[in-house]
Amino acid sequence: MKKLLIPGLAAILIFGFFALDLNQYLTLQGMKASLGQFEALRAAAPLKVGLAFFVVYVLAAALSLPGAAILTLAAGALFGLGVGTLIVSFASSIGATLAFLASRYVLRDVVQQRFGDRLKAIDAGIAKDGALYLFTL
Repeated sequence: MKKLLIPGLAAILIFGFFALDLNQYLTLQGMKASLGQFEALRAAAPLKVGLAFFVVYVLAAALSLPGAAILTLAAGALFGLGVGTLIVSFASSIGATLAFLASRYVLRDVVQQRFGDRLKAIDAGIAKDGALYLFTL
């Protein structure tokens, strides 16, 4: 049951993202149109907007949603180069780590069942040579 919880939640979030047409906000035109509203919100509550932006970026990276480049540009436009870079650096790292953990611990069995015969050689190489094998991939 636990193994179905995380993929189910991810599927619901991804479906909701596209069903609610939130992708329109992750385009350059959508971001330009909304920039004034976001700047007004940031001026009123900079910490809350920064935290919300951080969470949105982490989710976009963790769920591999399109628009990370647009979010990166938006971070620079909203928060400036220094703060924007700081937010994007940490949010993208955390999001990528979450995506890795989900694929490693939640989706591994599914991939193993589907591509098990092809993955045997990779697993054997990792068992034999470890980091060197991964580096040469």
